[in-house]
Amino acid sequence: MTFNDIFKSGFLENITSVSILDIVISLTLAFGLGMFIFFVYKKTYQGIMYSSSFGTTLIALTMITTVVILAVTSNVVLSLGMVGALSIVRFRTAIKEPLDIAFLFWSIAVGIVLAAGMIPLAVTGSVVIGVTLLVFVNRKSHLNPYIVVLSCADVEAEKNAEAFLKNQVQRCVVKSKTARKGLIELNLEIRMKDDNTDFVNVLSGMNGVNSAVLVSYNGEYMG
Repeated sequence: MTFNDIFKSGFLENITSVSILDIVISLTLAFGLGMFIFFVYKKTYQGIMYSSSFGTTLIALTMITTVVILAVTSNVVLSLGMVGALSIVRFRTAIKEPLDIAFLFWSIAVGIVLAAGMIPLAVTGSVVIGVTLLVFVNRKSHLNPYIVVLSCADVEAEKNAEAFLKNQVQRCVVKSKTARKGLIELNLEIRMKDDNTDFVNVLSGMNGVNSAVLVSYNGEYMG
């Protein structure tokens, strides 16, 4: 095939299939909404170690999806080839936080909607989703579980500390107990009545109690 044959086949006709203005507007909006998604992700992250690369991935994923869908919507034949090409892609990076999956789908959905020309839907939907995540993910409640780590010198101190703790909190359950000579360690899951944590100070000052530690707990990790 010569260069002239390429021209005859209409190879370069696809250059004008998507206007430069559409490309600029779509990518600019994709970048802006991607930054908004990144901002919401940063504000709602509750994992152990924050990864800035994942936040950057959300921005890039929004823009990449927009480019792909723009190409697909401009050419039906290209869309079939794109499906075949993307079907062989395999991602092996483990998603550690369940909420990260929502952010990935959010970025992809925004890219698709923007490329389809539904700009009001993309903007309004992103704002509603972002506000919802900011409100519910960052909502702090005294009913969230906490772990109290107690170190007691003897059985009597253990009983006194446990009895005092049960009177101060809404719910108290022993999760584990370790006994050594002259030392008893308890891990208790509690639900507090309010946000006041002064009872830990009183607990640590009781006779026979070596230390008392209050740790937040979400069922997967403590921090």
